[in-house]
Amino acid sequence: MSASVIDDRLAPSRRFSNPLFDFSRRWQQSLQFRAVSIAIILLMITFLVVGAFLANQIANSLFRGRLDQALEESSAGFANVQSVLDSSDAVDRNEIEAEVRRFLTVLETGSSDAQREWVLLPTQSDSTQNFIPAQAQNIWMDPANIPADLQQMVTTADGIYWQSAQMQVMENQQPVPVVVVGTRISIPQSPEYGLYLIYDFSNSQETATYINMVMGLGFGIMLIVVVSIVWAVTRAAIKPISSTAISAEKLAAGNLDQRMQVTGKNEAARLGHSFNKMADSLQDQISRLETLSTMQQRFVSDVSHELRTPLTTVRMAAEMLYNAREGLDPLQRRSSELLYNQVDRFDNLLADLLEISRFDAGSATLDLVPVDALTVVRETVEVAQPHLARVGVELTVHTDLTEQTVEMDHRRIERVLRNLIFNAIEYSEGKPIDIYIAASSTALGIAVRDHGVGLTEEQLSQVFNRFWRADPSRKRTLGGTGLGLAISAEDVRLHGGALEVWGKPGEGACFRITIPLKQGVEMGNSPVLLSGESELLELTAFTGSIPQQPAEIAEKESTEQASKENASWQRTD
Repeated sequence: MSASVIDDRLAPSRRFSNPLFDFSRRWQQSLQFRAVSIAIILLMITFLVVGAFLANQIANSLFRGRLDQALEESSAGFANVQSVLDSSDAVDRNEIEAEVRRFLTVLETGSSDAQREWVLLPTQSDSTQNFIPAQAQNIWMDPANIPADLQQMVTTADGIYWQSAQMQVMENQQPVPVVVVGTRISIPQSPEYGLYLIYDFSNSQETATYINMVMGLGFGIMLIVVVSIVWAVTRAAIKPISSTAISAEKLAAGNLDQRMQVTGKNEAARLGHSFNKMADSLQDQISRLETLSTMQQRFVSDVSHELRTPLTTVRMAAEMLYNAREGLDPLQRRSSELLYNQVDRFDNLLADLLEISRFDAGSATLDLVPVDALTVVRETVEVAQPHLARVGVELTVHTDLTEQTVEMDHRRIERVLRNLIFNAIEYSEGKPIDIYIAASSTALGIAVRDHGVGLTEEQLSQVFNRFWRADPSRKRTLGGTGLGLAISAEDVRLHGGALEVWGKPGEGACFRITIPLKQGVEMGNSPVLLSGESELLELTAFTGSIPQQPAEIAEKESTEQASKENASWQRTD
């Protein structure tokens, strides 16, 4: 298993300024916006449902009332007409035509609705006995506009029938909604006729439209009022929460004096009082911890300094015994050697503790000078050469660089490289060690790769912890204090860089240093991109950033024998 940390600098965040994205963002970020939006949506749904129902009921009621009136008037009119015709004693055509004109005149004056029109149509249009031709109340009204279905019903059955239609009832105007009421009448000496009364329903439609408009206006006013109420209520409820969130963010940013202004005795006031109490408690605890941390750092620093003087004396005595060990018996000689080695280790431990205390106190500084990075690597490899020869490990440096000047603290970067190389020797299990070096226009990358015991995913997360060891039972062969990787990580971070690690059990581990070529300049992605043989290596970073598309940077094309037996440099031109 391997672990990786994604570089969040590779793809800058983008904001799409479209309404849907803005709505979604505000929906997720603002409770007040969400409450107002929900109120608007629910009100609109309610209006659509209730409004549609009411509009339909009102329209049906207006139509039914107007229709009942029209049917009632039509029934009375038809009865009067038929009564007049039945009582008529006209026998010739002229008398019949005069009688028809008389009852049609009765229809014109017998309605409470000035918008009623009549049409007279023979039921048998091809009959030769038609004394009276098809005619209408107004000459501009076309009798042929009477719906054919209604004509068929009037022709084939007795009774009064009606049908909705669109017809022109006024001269030079557009067709309007009408109801046509028809029945069959008998005229003396003539075939049967269909008599149709046309009622204008445009007033009913205008009334329904006006009512719908008033309802819509009322809904708009109601929507504004309700949304305003919801906005005011949610603002009053959310304002303390927003204030608490802002205060919490400032408190988290380190402003321990941040407090909420509390007024009243309601739930919001209790929230403010509780927050202020929590802030007071946090400030007190943090202050105590800072005091304890300062005391601890001072104690470590003071103890380390105070131990320097007696340690120097002990070291001088140990060196004298060590130099005179040849004249001692075997037991004393062995004791002098152990004393000398342990004093040396104790001295290194004190130096590391002092360095850690400087990092903790924030007093560590850089001594920046332009340095050739390859020279630093070469010097570090030469220091490690005796240990490489002792354990029989081959170390190879892969690079296509001949010189690379970097603005860095020579002492700190050399210490980082020494820790990484010695760590690789310690856990290499006698297998080769590779160092990869590459540079971009803004950064230098150095990777130290071993093929030894490796690291598990759990170990990767702890490898930079102080005094942590991957295998506590494993005996150190190169000394060490347990602070080397922790100090290395701090040294690299002090340069504005990153120290990253990859590992797999049984396949080894890889540590990569990435630092900017010049301080204060964004270094970007690491220029050294690692691969472990045929598979891609990912890194778990101590400070964060790794590239997501690594590629090989070292290919063996020519070999240059170094002055040391177990170390070689391989260049790719």
